[in-house]
Amino acid sequence: MRTRLAGLAAAVLMASAAAHADPLPYPDVTDASHASPAVAAIFRDFFAVKSLHKPDALMTHFAREKVLYIDVSSGGIWPSWDSLNKIFTTYMPKWPASGLSYPTAIYGDEHSALVAFTDTPELFGKELRILGAVSFDEHGKIIRWMDYWDGRSSQRKTAPLKSTYPTDFHDDVGNATGKIHDVADALSRAFASGDAKAAAAMFAYDAAFEDMALHAQILGRLAIERYLTRALGAVPYGKGATLAHVVGSDQGGGYEWRADAAWPLKRGNTALVLDKDGKISRLTVVYDSGLLPDDKYHALIGLAADN
Repeated sequence: MRTRLAGLAAAVLMASAAAHADPLPYPDVTDASHASPAVAAIFRDFFAVKSLHKPDALMTHFAREKVLYIDVSSGGIWPSWDSLNKIFTTYMPKWPASGLSYPTAIYGDEHSALVAFTDTPELFGKELRILGAVSFDEHGKIIRWMDYWDGRSSQRKTAPLKSTYPTDFHDDVGNATGKIHDVADALSRAFASGDAKAAAAMFAYDAAFEDMALHAQILGRLAIERYLTRALGAVPYGKGATLAHVVGSDQGGGYEWRADAAWPLKRGNTALVLDKDGKISRLTVVYDSGLLPDDKYHALIGLAADN
């Protein structure tokens, strides 16, 4: 297995170098400092052909026999290679040349990774800033991709989830192991039990905590502990939430979580960057706050302010 993966990594890097001698078709802003070279190359090619609106080239990145793609925020589901191929070949050629999709950060390796990316408004009518959880097979083909974004931040009105909302997310497929799994599991347990002190102890001293839905950023472990003390009983990834799926490597990744049944949203995603000591240097969480009443949303924003 290791020999096969090493060969895959070398092949991907060589192919990427050959294919991208020309400038990228999207802004070269990707933070790949916590990603393996092989997975950085995979995503570089994936988003290059997506931004060039080449569905045939894009579809080579997906496993033909086993793939599930879900837009978790909208509930859109594509349970097979054929269903994905149909949607991409139908819509991508209609996108204007100015429509781009590009990664801003990648955490993980060619087994699984967390990718933060931007879809410009020309693609789907609104700007989408997405945290995607992606798992690969032994050939480097995508077998599971889950997208999470905040409808309120995208100024896209969110309707209550329909009865047809997905129930099977293949949470048993493509999970990460090792340090990232252990950190994600321990952190989610601390969040779920409302233990702000235990959770904060997992962060580096100068860590950053970002909530994409609330447009909030908390800097430093001490401030993060104060925030979690106020917030864990009120946010959807806090008390009552459970870990669903983990992606990434010892450098970083992320975990998807299930919200308590009392919430109108079902799931969210949390990106984690780890330092050399295994401490969290950056956490970024996203969920669809568009499903929340305005008064509840504004109350959550208020929790980000120190007393």
